[in-house]
Amino acid sequence: MEPIIRISALTKSFGSKEVLRGVDLEIAAGQILGYIGPNGAGKTTTVKILCGMLDGFGGRASVCGFDVAVQPLEVKRRIGYVPESAALYDALTPLEYLRFIGSLYGLAKAEVERRAAEMLELFELGDELDQRMSTFSKGMRQKVLITAGLIHNPDVIFMDEPLAGLDANSVVIVKEIITRLAGQGKTIFYCSHIMDVVERVCHRIAIIDEGKIIADGTFEELQAKSTAASLEKIFTQLTSAGGHAAVADRFIAALKRGTDSDD
Repeated sequence: MEPIIRISALTKSFGSKEVLRGVDLEIAAGQILGYIGPNGAGKTTTVKILCGMLDGFGGRASVCGFDVAVQPLEVKRRIGYVPESAALYDALTPLEYLRFIGSLYGLAKAEVERRAAEMLELFELGDELDQRMSTFSKGMRQKVLITAGLIHNPDVIFMDEPLAGLDANSVVIVKEIITRLAGQGKTIFYCSHIMDVVERVCHRIAIIDEGKIIADGTFEELQAKSTAASLEKIFTQLTSAGGHAAVADRFIAALKRGTDSDD
């Protein structure tokens, strides 16, 4: 089978800063890929390129067989995108916003309203359908974003820190939703800093550091190549993000020096 997502020698620079330096990935249908890396490693840049939100990149990228650079609209018709945060048009209600999103994908108004009501009810937002989102908490807004990214039942779903701001119950629900969508053959590109979730939910994990993929495989495969027992420890060993204990010691020492000087 052809990969649903294919990235070959992908590069991207912003001015003189080289963010992606030859990324290669292939992702199959029904696979949940955990895409992790330090801040600034190139995770979000990769996602935005695949979603057709960034141009001016080198190499090739395709989604569902469509070239992202040449056929971005065809790509966008087939994907869902759940960002960590986004403008939700605070003057709108969730229902108004989801009607707008549904119209972009050609969904009938009645169908959008049915899906919106059912999905938000499951997120305990059924009573908030007609409330202005300017009053919503971070978690409530995130639930609307997740619903918006999935309401058109896309074949490929990109999630960039989708659990940000969610309560514990909603986190469990979203993890179950992700697992079931993959079971239906959906491909999920999942970016997160929450290592234990990536470890438990994702079929495969790719670690990016300084614009390059430095590890790619199942958790068990990554674990076999490392002396670490958890994904968090593997991540620390493989990336330039080591020395956490020393940093914490220096942070506490800085606090102590400040206290001593006050005395």
